Amino acid sequence: MFDLKGKVAAVSGASSGLGQQMALALARQGASLVIMARRMERLEEFKPKLLKEGAKEVLAIKCDVTSSEDINNAAKEAEKKFGHVDILLNCAGSSKDKGVLDMNDEEWDFTIATDETSVFKMTRAFGKIMKKNHYGRIINIASMYGLVGNTEIPTVAYHTSKGAVVNFTRAVAAELATEGITCNAICPGYFYTELTTAVLDTERFQNFAKTMVPMQRYGKPGELDAAVVFLASEEASYVNGVILPVDGGYTCI
Repeated sequence: MFDLKGKVAAVSGASSGLGQQMALALARQGASLVIMARRMERLEEFKPKLLKEGAKEVLAIKCDVTSSEDINNAAKEAEKKFGHVDILLNCAGSSKDKGVLDMNDEEWDFTIATDETSVFKMTRAFGKIMKKNHYGRIINIASMYGLVGNTEIPTVAYHTSKGAVVNFTRAVAAELATEGITCNAICPGYFYTELTTAVLDTERFQNFAKTMVPMQRYGKPGELDAAVVFLASEEASYVNGVILPVDGGYTCI
């Protein structure tokens, strides 16, 4: 089960963090990868590791997910190279962390464009390729913060954007189901990335996590792999519109 040989997976935000972790998970199942990010040098450095771990082929494309032109060109390049794209993993994201009374327009717009609108644009571009082949697995990386608020970090735009990704997932799942395309979302909890390490390493936040996360720890590398591989697989053909938290139990209390 869960063999992805012959499948092509497009992954945004593949230059670091969770994007790289999940791209590796797909590579280990034998998928070919289209990896996208703004930092092309990071993608080129990452390619040999993907091939070593089992990816059949890897295509790296420089892509700013806030640019419709970049995204549309990336989709065309991927289709030209492989003829089809079977899996889309929307992982790119960033955030300006401020509370509702302190956040300015630029900070709000940046977060919404990067974390929410980009998911729409990527899904539109790659979904058209999937429709041609009547097959697709779209996986959106939302956040447990898309399901709940929090009392520790004021980050209203991030909560908003990830909440929008959650319901965008449901809308796309309903709309594209008859096209052979499923759309599901993963809502990670606290994992180390370039964007989170400074906060997660503080004693204050570690104490907060021990109180709020039933497992009393952050997520470890690899603990998202099973969710990604499952939702990307042919075996998950009747799983559609699911919002799957991988958060150590944070959202169950």
